[in-house]
Order: sequence, then C-alpha cells, then structure tokens
Amino acid sequence: MTNLRTHQFNGAEIIERKIRYDSEVVEYNCMLLTVQNKNVVLFHIIEDTFTMKTNQAQLTIPKGSYTIAYYWKERPYNLYFWRDHKGNYLGSYFNIVKNTWISDRMVSFEDLIIDILVLPNGEYFILDEDELPESLEKFENGSVQHSLNLLTESLHAVLFQAISESEGIYAHEKFIPLLERFL
Repeated sequence: MTNLRTHQFNGAEIIERKIRYDSEVVEYNCMLLTVQNKNVVLFHIIEDTFTMKTNQAQLTIPKGSYTIAYYWKERPYNLYFWRDHKGNYLGSYFNIVKNTWISDRMVSFEDLIIDILVLPNGEYFILDEDELPESLEKFENGSVQHSLNLLTESLHAVLFQAISESEGIYAHEKFIPLLERFL
C-alpha cells in the first residue's frame, strides 16, 4: 500500500471497488476529498435515480444528488451520506464490510451483505438479512452480528460527526461547480 499524506479536496479521480459477497466486483469513479492515515472521504455524483425500500419506509436518491462517502481501514463499515443537488440531506447508508484497502488510486472493500439505511429523521432500518446464506448469528462466524451491534450503538454519533463535517469541511457550496457541470 502507498503511504498517503493528508489531503483536503484533492480532486483526484479515485476508484471505489466494492467486492460483493458473491464475488461480483462493482466500481465507481469518484473524486478524492480527503485522505488521512487510515480513512478516506470520496465524492460521487448520482447518475441514475434509485430507491431503497424497507417494509416500513423507502428512500429515493434522485439523479444529480451526490454522495460523500467515508471509508475506514479499522472500522467494519463504511458510510454514504447523501444530499440532493440543492444541498438538502436525504439520508445515509452504512455497509457492513471487511478488508477495506486504501491506495492513492483506489478504495476497495468486501461487502458483507448487511446494510443500515438511515432516514433524515434518524429512524434506521437493517437491510438484506434475508439475503444471508445462513443466520446472522452464524454468518461470518458471528463477526457481522458483532459489527452490526457495535454500529447500531454508535450510529448516531458517527452520523453526527458526518453531518457536522458536511456543514464545515464538506459544505454544499463547495460542490456547486461540480454539480453544475453534471446538470
């Protein structure tokens, strides 16, 4: 792995590589915002509208919205923080992951199926438990259940930090020129 310095709004293109549990690889071109020793923050414009549904709620992320995505080498999850093209907070999404790897050209992680969708009002939903090949308690020798428990205990603190950063370091006004080029 390359030793990375701390960058603020580097602007360099970087690939997000998600390795799904079924080994399918999904990649997105992103813009590097910040790199610190064991974490990275990326920016990505949503090119196609998508909707996530739970039994109780749904969240639609429209085309032209954007993601500020947080990845940590030493945490068993990553975070996608969504805003619309006007800067309104739409919601957040956590992936339970392992083997997050960060280099100067790529962020890679292995997705462990379970996700948490968080609505703007703070209500959250655990997703995709029905996709597990075995019970949550047994899946990955219980490590996913453990990670999920740790995350739900700290969920609001992690989100509070992301929201605070979005009002300062990652203020919407800084992204308007990028959004105007897209729209």
